[in-house]
Amino acid sequence: MFSAEQENISTASTKVPVKYGELIVLGYNGSLPNGDRGRRKSRFALSKRIKANGVKPSTVHFAPTPLAVKAISNKDQHSISYTLSRAQTVVVEYTSDSNMDMFQIGRSTETPIDFVVTDTVPGSQSNSDTQSVQSTISRFACRIMCQRSPPYTARIYAAGFDSSKNIFLGEKAAKWKTSDGQMDGLTTNGVLVMHPRHGFTEDSKPGLWREISVCGNVFTLRETRSAQQRGKMVENETNELVDGSLIDLCGATLLWRTAEGLSRTPTIKHLEALRQELNAARPQCPVGFNTLAFPSMRRKEVVDEKQPWVYLNCGHVHGYHNWDNHDSPQQDARAEGRERECPMCRARGPYVPLWLGCEAGFYLDAKTVAYWSQIPLPHGTHTFHAACPFCAQQLSGEQGYIRLIFQGPVD
Repeated sequence: MFSAEQENISTASTKVPVKYGELIVLGYNGSLPNGDRGRRKSRFALSKRIKANGVKPSTVHFAPTPLAVKAISNKDQHSISYTLSRAQTVVVEYTSDSNMDMFQIGRSTETPIDFVVTDTVPGSQSNSDTQSVQSTISRFACRIMCQRSPPYTARIYAAGFDSSKNIFLGEKAAKWKTSDGQMDGLTTNGVLVMHPRHGFTEDSKPGLWREISVCGNVFTLRETRSAQQRGKMVENETNELVDGSLIDLCGATLLWRTAEGLSRTPTIKHLEALRQELNAARPQCPVGFNTLAFPSMRRKEVVDEKQPWVYLNCGHVHGYHNWDNHDSPQQDARAEGRERECPMCRARGPYVPLWLGCEAGFYLDAKTVAYWSQIPLPHGTHTFHAACPFCAQQLSGEQGYIRLIFQGPVD
């Protein structure tokens, strides 16, 4: 016999946990180059925790005082320290919030980070491609707070708590006292967010990029990522994430998909069926007359001999051929973007292998390509450009995309 309490625990343990949503890193087509490992992966599911770990601000101390020092040194006490000068620091104590679950994202591999994110290198096929890059992503970049009860609202805040449960904003960080006497600030390279208008649907339109503060307030962008002067506060916007919100950590951009939004995305089985349908049409190379076929969904370092290739300026699809070039397919694939002349129309332009997108979270019905081509993604400290969400390569040309022209079988 079980008591009512034991039965409840037993039922709860067999239930599938509530999923709040998923974060998907742009530029990876379903997994990291050398595979997903532990907390370092291309996508991260935020699910309801067994026990709430959310926090909310409580007491404010003006240091140096014994209470402020105690708050910082107490490993069980979350706190944010705002250094105003060598002589003055404001410490805000945080207390437990049983209504919220907290998830932390950053470059650090320390245990407080739930999702370890490293810099995205466009078109990188192995981790060795990304190792030499000096990271601009903060070790404790941001945190997301999810409401444990419906509607499971998710909100984003700049900066994450370290292993000592502290967030330190040094003298050089942009910080200020708010009108209600509280403190707020920005991280060095900032956390930018863009919410799409009309959700993540075929009617979606890109929104404006904003910066999120440590306390979750919304600001217009600074002149450059790390400028001392903050932007203007945007009173009528919030830090609440919606399906399709983009989060930029200055080195990697993450897409937020709600559980409801994910339920409408195609499955890998669906995408595989589309691949087989494409191959069943037996497209041919107009030069070699050999049949082309898309290999399996995963992009590989080695280009398949039946792989379709495309001239990016005209859209003519071919098999690999040596017209106007003497490299092997492997050499050519490594030097993607090299100018070649299309034998069909003589247009010169980059000649690249075609790969299928298998990260279902990026799909937006038939308008996927048009949607992503309209979104200016942060690049470096003050520029923006549209990029492919599957490989992070910068889009070029007037539209950023081109219609593919396949040749059917001649028999």
